[in-house]
Amino acid sequence: MNETRKKKTVRKILLSMLALFVVAAVILGVTGYFYVKNSLEPVDENSEEVVEIEIPTGSNRKNIADILETNDLISSSFIFDFYTRFQGDNHFQAGNYLMSPSMSMEEMIEYLNAGGTPISEEPVGRVTVPEGVDIELIAERVDENTDFTADEFMEQVQDETYIEELVSKHPALLTDTFETTAETRYVLEGYLFPATYEVFEETSLESLITQMVSRMDQALLPYYEAIEDSELNVHEVLTLASYIEREGTTDEDRQLISGVFYNRLAEDMPLQTDPSVSYALGEHRERTTYKDLEVDSPYNTYMYAGVGPGPINSPSESAIEAAVHPEETSYMYFLANLETGDIYFSETYDQHIEYQNEHLRNND
Repeated sequence: MNETRKKKTVRKILLSMLALFVVAAVILGVTGYFYVKNSLEPVDENSEEVVEIEIPTGSNRKNIADILETNDLISSSFIFDFYTRFQGDNHFQAGNYLMSPSMSMEEMIEYLNAGGTPISEEPVGRVTVPEGVDIELIAERVDENTDFTADEFMEQVQDETYIEELVSKHPALLTDTFETTAETRYVLEGYLFPATYEVFEETSLESLITQMVSRMDQALLPYYEAIEDSELNVHEVLTLASYIEREGTTDEDRQLISGVFYNRLAEDMPLQTDPSVSYALGEHRERTTYKDLEVDSPYNTYMYAGVGPGPINSPSESAIEAAVHPEETSYMYFLANLETGDIYFSETYDQHIEYQNEHLRNND
């Protein structure tokens, strides 16, 4: 009798567990179904907002999904990537698109397959942001190549409400800079990606600047995880990248320069990068004088240790790569021969002075 009761008890337990498993599976299935269903539907079917985005050449499904989610056009980049992967026969095309949160995922997929925006035919302006220029020079280029003035541009990039909206759209990129604005000259300095931007009749100044910020967010997508695991945040990495952009020209030199900066930060030594002094002075200098080094500014990395308050220009992807992945060496110093472009690295101050006397004495 005891054995029979045991068997019945075990059977009840197993049946109860099976029932719980079935119920959990049903709940999970229903939840998953509605999650996928909602992800395929418009984010806001009543929205009248038009968002201008750019799909760069060479973008894959995941890149495109991230761009759409970053611009609040879809609710899940994972579902977009998964759905289009198994839907098949998608030939997404690079280009500029005008989209809306009122569009369904199917409509966006169809649009991306068709390619380009059907609203604007030819651009009415084209703004090229060179690598390593600061935000005031970008404003001048916008003034020269569009109907927007430099003053309007500078007013927009300093508009607190607009910046807050950008932070909400690009939290991974902008949260750090928004939280450390006390000594920063311009919050968006260094966050406008160097590239060429086409301006259409429908393009607003807000959307133009948003494009530049979005492109920087896209450029940093491959690096966010590495930055999260490092001792620096995104703002500090972009600040280093802006110095590296101006100090080195080749990828190899930039990674070595980055290594010097990291070594100095580890020893709590000032970075002593000349481009920071030029930015502190508010003017470009080919050569930095001893008098220049006296400028009392948080941007003067000769006077103050640490990374600095923020970027001093818009760095290229090459400089960002170097800032995230420095070359590990024992170098603590470097100097550049402005006439030849050669850069000399040294481990000790004595060796640094020796290189100065050898390579720079005839250039003064």
